Amino acid sequence: MLRKKTNGTARRPARGLIAGAANATVDRRAFLRGSGLAIGGLAAIGATGGTVTRATAQEAVQGAIETRKSVCTHCSVGCTVIAEVDNGVWVGQEPGWDSPFNLGAHCAKGASVREHAHGERRLRYPMKKQGGDWVRISWEQAINEIGDKMLQIRDESGPDSVYWLGSAKHSNEQAYLFRKFAAYWGTNNVDHQARICHSTTVAGVANTWGYGAMTNSYNDIHNSQAIFLIGGNPAEAHPVSLLHLLRAKEQNNAPLIVCDPRFTRTAAHADEYVRFRPGSDVALIWGILWHIFDNGWEDKEFIRTRVWGMDQVRDEVAKWAPDEVERVTGVPESQLKRVARTLANNRPGTVIWCMGGTQHTNGNNNTRAYCILQLALGNMGTSGGGTNIFRGHDNVQGATDLGVLADTLPGYYGLADGSWAHWARVWEEDLDWLRGRFAVMEKAGADGADRMMINETGIPVSRWIDGVLEDKENLDQPDNTRAMVFWGHAPNSQTRLPEMKTAMEKLDLLVVVDPYPTVSAIMQDRTDGVYLLPAATQFETRGSVTASNRSLQWREQVVAPLFECLPDQTIMKLFADKFGFADRMFRNIAIEGDEPSVEDITREYNRGMWTIGYTGQSPERMKLHMENQHTFDKTTLRAIGGPADGDYYGMPWPCWGTAEMKHPGTANLYDMSLPVSEGGLTFRARFGVERDGQNLLAEGVASANSEIQDGYPEFTMQMLMDLGWDGDLTDEERASIEKVAGYIRQEASESSGEGQQSTEVGEQSQQGPYPSDYAEKVGGVNWKTDLSGGIQRVAIKHECAPFGNAKARAVVWTFPDPVPLHREPLYSNRRDLVADYPTYEDKKFWRVPTLYASIQKQDFSKDFPIILTSGRLVEYEGGGDESRSNRWLAELQQDMFVEINTRDANNLGVRDGAQVWVEGPEGGKVKVMAMITERVASGVAFMPFHFGGHWQGEDRRSMYPKGADPYVLGESSNTAQTYGYDSVTQMQETKATLCRISVA
Repeated sequence: MLRKKTNGTARRPARGLIAGAANATVDRRAFLRGSGLAIGGLAAIGATGGTVTRATAQEAVQGAIETRKSVCTHCSVGCTVIAEVDNGVWVGQEPGWDSPFNLGAHCAKGASVREHAHGERRLRYPMKKQGGDWVRISWEQAINEIGDKMLQIRDESGPDSVYWLGSAKHSNEQAYLFRKFAAYWGTNNVDHQARICHSTTVAGVANTWGYGAMTNSYNDIHNSQAIFLIGGNPAEAHPVSLLHLLRAKEQNNAPLIVCDPRFTRTAAHADEYVRFRPGSDVALIWGILWHIFDNGWEDKEFIRTRVWGMDQVRDEVAKWAPDEVERVTGVPESQLKRVARTLANNRPGTVIWCMGGTQHTNGNNNTRAYCILQLALGNMGTSGGGTNIFRGHDNVQGATDLGVLADTLPGYYGLADGSWAHWARVWEEDLDWLRGRFAVMEKAGADGADRMMINETGIPVSRWIDGVLEDKENLDQPDNTRAMVFWGHAPNSQTRLPEMKTAMEKLDLLVVVDPYPTVSAIMQDRTDGVYLLPAATQFETRGSVTASNRSLQWREQVVAPLFECLPDQTIMKLFADKFGFADRMFRNIAIEGDEPSVEDITREYNRGMWTIGYTGQSPERMKLHMENQHTFDKTTLRAIGGPADGDYYGMPWPCWGTAEMKHPGTANLYDMSLPVSEGGLTFRARFGVERDGQNLLAEGVASANSEIQDGYPEFTMQMLMDLGWDGDLTDEERASIEKVAGYIRQEASESSGEGQQSTEVGEQSQQGPYPSDYAEKVGGVNWKTDLSGGIQRVAIKHECAPFGNAKARAVVWTFPDPVPLHREPLYSNRRDLVADYPTYEDKKFWRVPTLYASIQKQDFSKDFPIILTSGRLVEYEGGGDESRSNRWLAELQQDMFVEINTRDANNLGVRDGAQVWVEGPEGGKVKVMAMITERVASGVAFMPFHFGGHWQGEDRRSMYPKGADPYVLGESSNTAQTYGYDSVTQMQETKATLCRISVA
């Protein structure tokens, strides 16, 4: 619960908090005594070496203490952790006082990360389930047994029958290597947590203005004149980020508007709290825009020059008069008009959202509506504005960028033949060999053509269950999923857990790779075929991690891997050895023992990640930034003097060109007030140059100092030639571009100089030393596929954005709803609204059948009248396995609970602290403690999703490997959650389903 227990007995047994007290209730002092502590609070942390203190140079000298910089492994703020290491042992920590992100602050989780590495509940050696018991095995035995079974499945059912589920906990290097590993295995059945947290953000935002990421930064919020926060609770989910919001609130008098169905700790800071019905985000935003348009408060010039399709949005918004908005959202006209006026009068304002807005069947519509609000107000591409999207794991941004996804290769290149050709060039791999690793479904494609699985999106993690359980003939892949690898993933963070349990038990093989066993170890009833492989934590290796604002930071290795744990990259290398492709996969990556060189992995993705600008952040530059954090301004993020002078902290992508180009990174996306060479940008020309006879390129505006003062398409070699700028290419860059094009010179160049040769090619391509087909063959090479970076370099030399200068699009014609629409959740208790705002028809995409109308047409509201939503707590993170295994955090929150409104509780006969059943309409149920509160409205219930270890009333602690059970167990909220997936990304629905509550 969200209140601190200071004394008294816990309301349920807390086995594991005290050794040998399996059935005893535990008060706070007993908890501390049982943990070997005689004192409490932060003093207790100090007593055991888990310090949060400021180390002094004198102490370091006297005690031979080394300090090493790392980054907190919880949310994606990117807080610096200074680890104090004594003779190889991590003995203490302090927050990074010089870090521009956390400024010497830590939340509860960050303050206790030392325990994550040194925790007593970690896996210590490989284990397997044998006859119902956990048995210790060697790494060699584990790799051989797992590998043999996987190869057998590959021979019998094809490579797609093994699912490689990666992690937002990977470093960038590990994430990149993981996606490459899946490609060499031969499958696109690879994904990670972003699918179930921000995939609808990436899709919605990228399809609006080009890139699917946070546009500004936490620090830039200091410049905001208004803050509009919807579906997020940073006070608990990203606590340190709140420092930046409060700074704007205090120094700018910026009004904070919080829209949320639940009155959160963040809402407690709000100037305006808007409570709305779960699942009605689009209606709420259109209600605000109705007032903006009605009063002429929109930025007309911004829309004219930089936005396409706003007229179609106006037509939809016109349908949302205040009375209809109130009918759908529950928010009165007077409040929304006040919100609209506040936003109009306080510009630039920023819009912030989190999973409360994304985890819906309508998620992509929600995120696009948020973007359109900012476009209408002219708040994009400006300091203090933008869409600041807070990511939930330490490297969920980076793992997404590096391609641990079922629908793309690293850098969002997609899965088309050209994308594979690009990465094959980067890897120096034979493209035909790579294609041969993938299955082919003969005559299963359009018009009876063969279906090439190398080009097919995989099954997303949200639907892996159906890859196992669905009839084979209903899947768009050769066979069912037979082996599942959970690599750094908590299954209790996903919905439909009863069906997941069945799927786990049906698998031929279940492999868990994690520092902690996770709920995967105990939520199924298998007696064999389960392996637990102990991964090292991120503190036991090195590498880069990308914060929400797109800044890359380098983690130093704090300590050597403990016990028999191995870093993720080492485990990948061992599997690659087993599968016989290690020599090919690591041809350009040095191997140190069995560990691939992290720096070499960085340099390899630097060679290929041109699309989003992961090319300029070399290991050396990232390390330089970490060493000189104190030189960066805490608002602009720009270094003022020092060795990184002029750089933005962490070189937020895109950091164009090669590291030698010294591009500073891009602090605020789409800001045309700066030259591109200094971090300025336009909107990306990603969607063509014309639509329905209308211009999609910017109208008469461009970034500062641009030599093209109007809209222009993305840069290609042909465009350089047409402009006469190809003379700026070096001979080496030109040769690289020609190699990409497959062009072979028929005769040596006779030109006397670089400029002369290029002029002949650009202006007289049918004369000089090149044949007439030169332009045709070479001209198509673009800024994304030029491995030399020359096209980018030349474009930026002329202060143009390599990706073009276009309008943002308010209408996405490739999506099911080109203009965002309100659609009722599948499980809605408002049958009147289901009739007016129905969901989609059932369809098949992402390889699996997906249900919509067939669920929504059933009325569950009489038996399940309460809307159920879920969210985060400050004490725990994700599935909670590691944070509930942390004794400092476990003390703070020992009970899983459900928040129930006072009126509902009284009507149900439920008392505060009582045990209740929360049941979902698909049969899942959980037994939890009731918390009676006005935080939720009548008719709405809330549960946190960090708990596991109980199963529908059963305590499963005894099923964990001995000594690896978390201190705190509880029911998983997702056991009671239901079916429902976004129409574009297959994002799961967790914020608006139905339940019933009864006294247990």
